[in-house]
Amino acid sequence: MNAPADFQHDAAEGTLRFSGNLSLRNIDDLPTRLGAVEGEVRRLDMRGIDRIDTVGAWLIHRFARDHDARVTGLDANQQLLFDHVAQADHPIEAPPKPMGAFAQLLAEIGEAVVQAIKTMYGLLGFMGATAVAAARVIANPRRFRYHATVHRFEVVGVSALGIIGLMSFLIGIVIAQQGAVQLRQFGAEVFTINLVGRITLRELGILMTAIMVAGRSGSAFAAQLGTMKLTEEIDAMRTIGVNPMEALVLPRVIAAVLMLPLLGFYASLLGMIGGGLLCWIALDIPPITFVQRLREVVPITDLYVGLVKAPVFGAIIAIAGCYQGMQVESDAEQVGLRTTTAVVQAIFLVIVLDAFFAVFFTEVGWN
Repeated sequence: MNAPADFQHDAAEGTLRFSGNLSLRNIDDLPTRLGAVEGEVRRLDMRGIDRIDTVGAWLIHRFARDHDARVTGLDANQQLLFDHVAQADHPIEAPPKPMGAFAQLLAEIGEAVVQAIKTMYGLLGFMGATAVAAARVIANPRRFRYHATVHRFEVVGVSALGIIGLMSFLIGIVIAQQGAVQLRQFGAEVFTINLVGRITLRELGILMTAIMVAGRSGSAFAAQLGTMKLTEEIDAMRTIGVNPMEALVLPRVIAAVLMLPLLGFYASLLGMIGGGLLCWIALDIPPITFVQRLREVVPITDLYVGLVKAPVFGAIIAIAGCYQGMQVESDAEQVGLRTTTAVVQAIFLVIVLDAFFAVFFTEVGWN
């Protein structure tokens, strides 16, 4: 049982016949002698061995692998050990060399750019799918989800009146207070009315409303659709022949597009009321004078600018929220991640578009 491991090389048959004990303590110089074998070896005959352990099995497997030879003559237990050793034969990947700080920064920037491009591409595709769904509904008005759309009017618009009104009122007070402090240095406190009127009606009224709607309704859209995607409700809708774009996405987009101009105008009015209250208390400008001055210095084009931007902002917010909700996969954590992404994406796009509109309206003379 303790005979040293040995083999005989039958060059004519291309066979190595092993004998003895192929365990660690009895292998001795067997690896060296196997390495010196010359000629073609097609078969390893293991019938003569008494015992084999993991080291011996690995030695035989490695030789058979390198010479493309068959291993025969093992009993059931020996074959099981040999098969386990063979299955464990796979290369071990060395951990990558850590990148330097600068290279890692460049890699992260590159990944962010690629991800941004993919997201914009997907968003444009989703926008196109929404337009196709809208065209189908226009061609066949019976497909329009009236009750779903009216419900979204309440969620996006009516339920948001309180928080948007309070926010706009306070922002109007802040603008008036800060403007009065700065203009007092030049004895021009009366121009605080110009500042409040134009900046709330043209820019901040609709911009702050859009940001609030993105955080409130855009996140709700992403969370609702994400949960429905996770629970396979959207797949069930497709199974019964209901188009999710028409049933879920289009009512939300229509509600946001129609309600945002109204909310923006409402927010602008509340902002001017807040500024007028501050002017009355701090600058002794009575409300009637404030209103008369507003009519003199605020052109009607400022109202047009806000009303033109509002539907575009509403469409962007709704589409970004619905798109991210439809991208949810695998687990509940995705719902939170996609909801956060929807809000950040919507606010970013709103601010970018607002900058574009500011330049555009200045170029066309609406300044």
